[in-house]
Order: sequence, then structure tokens, then C-alpha cells
Amino acid sequence: MSLDGDIALIKRVPLFADLPTEQLRLIAFSAVRLELVAGQVLFRQGARAQSGYVVSSGRIDLTLDEAGEGQVPTTCEAGTLIGEIALFIETRRPATATAAVASQVIEIDRKLITRMLSEYPQAAVRMRATLSERLSATVFDLGKVRQALARIDQVAASARR
Repeated sequence: MSLDGDIALIKRVPLFADLPTEQLRLIAFSAVRLELVAGQVLFRQGARAQSGYVVSSGRIDLTLDEAGEGQVPTTCEAGTLIGEIALFIETRRPATATAAVASQVIEIDRKLITRMLSEYPQAAVRMRATLSERLSATVFDLGKVRQALARIDQVAASARR
């Protein structure tokens, strides 16, 4: 994929969508492009995470090692950012990522994002706003899950009586 193609792909990622072209170009230019064959493991659950990956083609499946047989993987296709939290903090991979088919990914290193955020404070403000909105939506969704679980508990308690 060309640099312009990489920029367009990275711009599709919600975290990066509001960044100016200059910052997108820096990310695309500095990122590492990886080609994976079907069945190749990109990273394993529990591994140290120092980067995120944007799927540029193919399909990457995320699975939990302890879930065992019959688990349904989370599928990541073109335009998906895998390992977003690793772009900001030191962490471990929560799942194993495996190429379901021949795939290409763009690896974005945490050091690159840290440098970009320090050199372009306006980019940090935009990314913070995006993350803040998503966190608020997640908290709202978790509230709905909590209410649903409370209703299930009430029904179960009533059935035991």
C-alpha cells in the first residue's frame, strides 16, 4: 500500500479520524508494515504490548487462550485498530491475535504516539476528546448491563422462593 493509502486507512480508525493530515502522515510514514500468512500469530495473550496494529487487509481473529475449544473469536477486518490501549500505556495483550487469512497490518509503536502527542499538543486534545466520548459511552453501556443483571437476579430470587 502507498503512503497515501496508509494515511487514508489510518484516518478510518476512529481514534485517528480527527487528526490533521500532517499527524496522519507522521504515523503512516513511521509505522511498520507486516504481512501475515493464514494461521500466523501476530501476538500471544499475556505478551508485553508496546504497539497497536491497524488491519490493512485480510482478517485477524482475537481469541482467549483459556476459553478453549468452541470459542467464537472476535474478528478484526480492514480499518480496525488492535491494541489501542498499548499506544498509551505499558500493558499485556489480553488475547492472542492470529491471521485468519493472508493479512497485512500496520504496526504503530507507542514511542511514536508519545512523540507525536508531545510535539503536537492539539493532536493530544483531539485524541483525548475521542477517548473521553468512547469512555462515557462504555460507562453508559455498563450501566445498562448492570441493570439487566439486577433484573436477572430478581427473577432468579423470585423463582427460588
